[in-house]
Amino acid sequence: MMIVYNLSCDQDHNFEGWFASPGQFDKQQENKQISCPTCGSTNVTKQLSAPYVNVGAATKTSSVTKQTETALAGLDPQHLQKKFIEYIIQNTEDVGAKFPDEARKIYYGETDKRSIRGQASSDAIKELQEEGIEVYGLPADPPTPDKLN
Repeated sequence: MMIVYNLSCDQDHNFEGWFASPGQFDKQQENKQISCPTCGSTNVTKQLSAPYVNVGAATKTSSVTKQTETALAGLDPQHLQKKFIEYIIQNTEDVGAKFPDEARKIYYGETDKRSIRGQASSDAIKELQEEGIEVYGLPADPPTPDKLN
């Protein structure tokens, strides 16, 4: 079994890393054993992503479907949404309607690199993505953790 993480270096190169366990990523990162395949930087962080666990080659399409269904059985989607929103709120700066401008300033090195969140139209998000700026649209006004209970 392998765990696949989306990773990024301090030069904004994105790549995948395959690890035997979550602890293996932490240990290898601490020992500077993970490096960017593009630039060689060892300043690597995990990016927000859906976890993927490789459990070996599937022999039939139905077994892949069954593995996926089994992997998702018993999960509480509201709990996952609450945890996701809590993580975003705790680990980002809210820049409000200035989001497109702040994202560009960060991308072009005009201000300190940091994780931000805010409001942007779907057109603004598309323009940022066309410039190569990685942004992700979330539903308008996602409920805050206190409103999910």
